[in-house]
Amino acid sequence: MSGISLIVGLGNPGQQYRFTRHNAGAMFLETLCDAYRAELKAESKFFGMSGKAGIENRDIRLLFPTTYMNHSGQSVAAIVQYFKIDPAEMLVAYDELDLPPGTTRLKKGGGHGGHNGIRDIIKALGTQDFNRLRIGIGHPGHASQVSDYVLSDPSRADAELLQNNIDNAVAITPMLVRGEFQEAMKKLHTKAQEN
Repeated sequence: MSGISLIVGLGNPGQQYRFTRHNAGAMFLETLCDAYRAELKAESKFFGMSGKAGIENRDIRLLFPTTYMNHSGQSVAAIVQYFKIDPAEMLVAYDELDLPPGTTRLKKGGGHGGHNGIRDIIKALGTQDFNRLRIGIGHPGHASQVSDYVLSDPSRADAELLQNNIDNAVAITPMLVRGEFQEAMKKLHTKAQEN
């Protein structure tokens, strides 16, 4: 399989959202930028912040949509069309209510699972065929509490689990770039059990 050539981290723009659970995908992107000394710059034609990271001797495009979560698709569609990137070569990192903090899963394709950012990307691209990094944030227990829960900061313990997950995911990114999806999945899922 071809490797990843675009990495998208989902979240909401603005300092007040930076460390909220809903910004787990953006936190992943930020950690990746730190690891590879990459910089994101505001890019109006992509409705977001974009940049490049040199991973495995390749220039990997990076994107943080600044459209707010529910309109992430506008930003993703713009960069995919501009650089003619196949959605199958894209990795989208986002927060996952259905996984507890401390659990991160790689997934290929599939539905949106109720995630508004993913729902909008599927709609904008007209395909579900892209890779996902689902970063577990846990569930508040009742559907009516979800909105407040995802837009609030995690507890200190959960924040640590979240960052561990993100660090593990950054560590397997070169494998994803090389197209070693199964191996990366195995390594990430085993790592989660060790923590």
